[in-house]
Amino acid sequence: MDCSIRKWSLTDAAELAANLSNKKVQDNLRDGLPYPYTVKDAEEYITAMLNADPDKTFAFAIVLDDKVIGSIGVFRCENIHCRTAELGYYIGEAYWGKGIMTDVVQQTCEYVFAHSDILRIFAEPFSYNVASCRVLEKAGFQFEGVLRKNAIKNGKILDMKMYSLVR
Repeated sequence: MDCSIRKWSLTDAAELAANLSNKKVQDNLRDGLPYPYTVKDAEEYITAMLNADPDKTFAFAIVLDDKVIGSIGVFRCENIHCRTAELGYYIGEAYWGKGIMTDVVQQTCEYVFAHSDILRIFAEPFSYNVASCRVLEKAGFQFEGVLRKNAIKNGKILDMKMYSLVR
C-alpha cells in the first residue's frame, strides 16, 4: 500500500472525524480528545495545525488513495530540549496491521530532519501497544527503556516505552 503524508486541509474534517471517533483508536492516544469526535472537533484541530508555528509543529494527514486515514505529527519540545521533538500518530482501525504506519513514520521523520534543526525524535507508546512499538522499531527507532507507571489511561496505571530516532 502506497501511503503519503501531506498538510491538512479543512476539507479533510469529515474523514478525520470518522477515523478518530473510534474508542479502540482513542484507547491508544493521550486523553483530551472528545468522544465521539465530531466534524466540528476535526475542523478545530485542522485549523490549529494550519495556524501553528511551522518550526515547532509538523502535522500531517496520512493519505491512502486520496482518502485521509489518519494523522501524524512531530511536536518540538522547549527549553533545553528545544532540538528534541515528540512523535504521535494514529490510523483508522480499518487500516491496522497492513504495514502502513512504518512507511509513514519514516516519511515524517525524514521530512522533519530535512526541514528543521531537530536532532532527536522520540515516541512513548503504551507498553501494551505491541503494534505501535513494532512500527517504531521497523522505522529505525531505538528502544531506550520502560517508563514504569508513567500514565493513567481509562483508569489503569500503565507503563510506557521510550523510543528515539536521532539525526
